[in-house]
Formats: sequence, structure tokens, C-alpha cells
Amino acid sequence: MDIKDLSISIESIPYMKLYSGKTFVVKYGGSIMKSEEHQKAFIEDVIRLKSMGINLVIVHGGGPEINLWLQRAGIESKFVKGLRVTDRETMEIVEMVLSGHVNKRIAANLSRNGVNAIGISGRDSNLIRAKHKVLYDEDEVIDIGYVGEVISINKNLLVDLIDNDYVPVISPIGCDSKGNVYNINADYAASFISSELNAEKLIILTDVEGVYKDINDKSSFISSITKDEIKAYIDEGIITGGMIPKMECCIDAIENGTCNVHLIDGRKEHSLLLDIFNGSGTRIVGKEVLEECQRVI
Repeated sequence: MDIKDLSISIESIPYMKLYSGKTFVVKYGGSIMKSEEHQKAFIEDVIRLKSMGINLVIVHGGGPEINLWLQRAGIESKFVKGLRVTDRETMEIVEMVLSGHVNKRIAANLSRNGVNAIGISGRDSNLIRAKHKVLYDEDEVIDIGYVGEVISINKNLLVDLIDNDYVPVISPIGCDSKGNVYNINADYAASFISSELNAEKLIILTDVEGVYKDINDKSSFISSITKDEIKAYIDEGIITGGMIPKMECCIDAIENGTCNVHLIDGRKEHSLLLDIFNGSGTRIVGKEVLEECQRVI
């Protein structure tokens, strides 16, 4: 299906009326930004969704570009359980890349195409308040530096922007009351923001088709998975590496009342629209939440 196939009026699709006025939070993965073709399709999807009356909040990553700048600075990229080890020097580069290069480029590209996009850092107006995140390996504490955990957001700022027809484009940088700056995993930031805004959908765009029981076996693709199954797959080593924080953020969203969390392949042309019309990728649900939610999937 291409963009021409999706040019049906909203009035002719009854279920789409239910999305008008709703908020979708989209996590835009850094790996997707490497392709100009994918960037163009993403912008077209944002334009189409806005024309349907859907409010959008975009939270972006930027891992590949961060890796590039760290390499230029002669700094080795290290990860623990899918999270970047961030010392003070690395933090400076992370903020420069995310809040400078990546954030403003996304906002500018959207604005140039008629979208009222505004790029903001999590440090602006205390948008993302964070605390130092500590990992544990059994009884051992693992300090991964200036990596933060979201504790609150400036919801009023986002609501004001949305009410004035802006699309906030958020760089996942947080700060605490002492002025410490933290690198926030974009999946976790998107999850927290989605729950606080009571978003209709949290959509995580990534560079994989979804979740597999065996990444080398295409027939093992999982179209729907519960939070309990995610926890079991992490314990069993089925879900590993960078997929762990993605899945954990999905659990957080579900446990905080989000009905629809979708992990979809952002490399597919017009993946946002295809997800709404056809359903795609892996949908993460909570059994108890699913029974209470009567929203359109």
C-alpha cells in the first residue's frame, strides 16, 4: 500500500473519527533517520495524521549520530543492558547531538513542510525532570554515569503546545533540581510522556519488524505480547540487548494505563499510516488493561 491508497477521506472510515482529537506519542528512532527516503515518508505520515485531527508528540533518539561524534572525539561507545554508559565528556556530546543537531533538524524538516513543529529539549521549562539511574546485576550495583530515570514531566507545557496546534519534538535530555544533566533513553521518555498525556497510542518506530522468539526464524514473529510474557522472555534470554529497554518501557506504559503500545518497523514506507489502517509490528498489551479498554486498536 502506498500513500495514494491512503487518500480516503476520514468521513469514509468511521473508526478513524474516533482518533480525531486524540494524542499519539511517537518515538522516532535514530536508526530510521539515516535514510532520506524514510525521513520523507515520516514527514508525509505526520502531515496526514495531523490532517485527520490527531495530536502528535514526537520523542526522538539519535544513537547512530551520537556514535559518530563520539568516534570523532576518540571516545569508545559502551553499553550495559542496552543503555549507553555516559560519563561527563560523553554527556556533553550526547546533549550537543540530541538537542542540537538532531532535534532542530527534525523540527525544521517538519516546519518546512507545513507542520507547526517546535523542537525542545527536556531541559527546557523543566520538561523532563530526572534522577540518576542505577542498574543492578544480582547484588552488584552498576553505575553507568549520567544516565537518568524520568520522575516527572512538565505536562502543562506539552498540553499548551498541543492545544495551540504545535507538534512538540522532544530531545530526551533530563535534569534534576541540582542542575545535573542526564541522558534519558528515548523509549523510556516516550513511555512516560505517553502515560502522563493519557495518549491513545504509543508508537515506537524502530529498525526491526517487531519481536521474535528467535530473531533468525521469521516464522517466530510475535504480533501481540503481554507484559508478563515480556518479563519471562527477558529472564529466559529471548529478549536481549537493546531490545530490553524498549520492552521495559512498553511494560511501564501498560502498567500506567496505556491501552495501545505498538512496536513497528520504521523502515517500511509510511509505517505510521500502515499501523493505523492495517496494524503492523508487535502490539504490547496487559491482560487486565485490555479487559478495561474499549478503544479502537
